Amino acid sequence: MILVTGGLGFIGSHTVVSLQEKGHEVLIVDDLSNSTFEVLEGIESASGRRPKFKELNLQNSLGVTQIFQSYNITGIIHFAAAKAISESIEKPIAYYQNNLGSLLNLLAEIEALDKPIPFIFSSSCSVYGEAETLPITERAAIKPAISPYGNTKQVGEEILMDTVNALENFRVISLRYFNPIGAHHSNAIGELPLGKPQNLLPFITQTAAGLYPKLTVFGNDYPTPDGTNIRDYIHVEDLAEAHVVAIERILESKGTDAYEVFNLGSGKGSSVLEVIKSFERISGQELKYEIGKRRVGDVISAYADTTKANKILGWKAKRSLEEAVASAWVWEKKIRGL
Repeated sequence: MILVTGGLGFIGSHTVVSLQEKGHEVLIVDDLSNSTFEVLEGIESASGRRPKFKELNLQNSLGVTQIFQSYNITGIIHFAAAKAISESIEKPIAYYQNNLGSLLNLLAEIEALDKPIPFIFSSSCSVYGEAETLPITERAAIKPAISPYGNTKQVGEEILMDTVNALENFRVISLRYFNPIGAHHSNAIGELPLGKPQNLLPFITQTAAGLYPKLTVFGNDYPTPDGTNIRDYIHVEDLAEAHVVAIERILESKGTDAYEVFNLGSGKGSSVLEVIKSFERISGQELKYEIGKRRVGDVISAYADTTKANKILGWKAKRSLEEAVASAWVWEKKIRGL
């Protein structure tokens, strides 16, 4: 059984669907801090199967122990983490406690069981900071993190590398992904942040749906062609499929190293204004937006070199920015009854 922590979240829920479509049994553990129980219904609708579910905050070490005692866990995909850059700057202690505490509790159980359970870590391109060279390869320097959130990903990777060195036959793949967007093609699950969105596309779709009078573009004076940030936007279904490939790589003993790292992105950079224009073309409506101040912690440009994932994992992003934006808008209209 594959344990998917944070499995009712945006990326986690899509990954659960992909896992079940490949025949894997799944146990979701989620504390519902940034998701809702209704997502479980959506997963069942999208995949035709209902995964097992346990509500639990992974900082609860006793609860984590009980999970491992109650289920035969054969693989772990670890998504559970707080992820808003700006919020992490305001609440660094909470971010370190949650993101690192949950990881440590999982690893403590693996160590206690003396069982090398395959482990996929949800990492981030934020570990690269403001990269010196674009596109970003896995060989790029790991720079001091710009935010506590980014630092939890850096430190998380360091913890996993140390654990791989300490535990015999323990295998880990860290997936450093860029900016996931979109919704499942069934329209049964999609991005549904609680509170005001921190990411661009749900902020766009919620503004278009009338939840906000206008969108704020955080800075238009960056050294980019149109002055706005550039990011690598990857369809969430492509991202989910990569997690399945990664866990199967370890389960089938295809990996060459005990610790592996892969970038996951589309390989193409798109600016904030380009994403807005893409949405306007797809939706047929003009989006109201204003230019605001730069946000602390935002890098100028980041997009992936995915050569390593393409060649070694045999995975490649197949869906376009336009497909992702269109699916997100269909999802938004559904949940708002438009």
